[in-house]
Amino acid sequence: MSKATRRIDYWQDPDAPKPTSRKASASVFVRDEAGRLLLLRRVDNDLWTIPTGGVKKQETVGQAAVRECREETGLDVEITGLVGIFSDPSHVIVYMHGDRVDEVRQPINICLRAHVVGGEIKPAPDEASQVRWVHPVDLDNYAIHPALRVRIDHGLTSAEPYLS
Repeated sequence: MSKATRRIDYWQDPDAPKPTSRKASASVFVRDEAGRLLLLRRVDNDLWTIPTGGVKKQETVGQAAVRECREETGLDVEITGLVGIFSDPSHVIVYMHGDRVDEVRQPINICLRAHVVGGEIKPAPDEASQVRWVHPVDLDNYAIHPALRVRIDHGLTSAEPYLS
């Protein structure tokens, strides 16, 4: 993603722009042995998130989650389960390049549980300015979009998959 590209997330906002596309993405909910959660700080909106990205042609959701985690954080993960499917139409993402709107997306996210099997933390400069392990009690100290916080909170509090 180019540094000139910006992302604006809307959540439950009646004034949000109308979506022009609906695409699947995969995210990965990774905890370490101490129970800390893997977070990264996005360069396109400066918010903290779990590793997330679009599912490409010719790959599975699981492959996309593993690839995105490696690309964004430098860590290799193994998928262990499902946090849930998040498709609330009140989450709208605007992708802009300069002053031009490239796309207004209504996401469908499949969030998977995983654990680290290799690699070392190394943020991808075009995607993440920081990567760190965060204890769940400290999450309120991080700027996390409400739509992402729903995923994180569900992953922390329930073993049952979320379906929306």
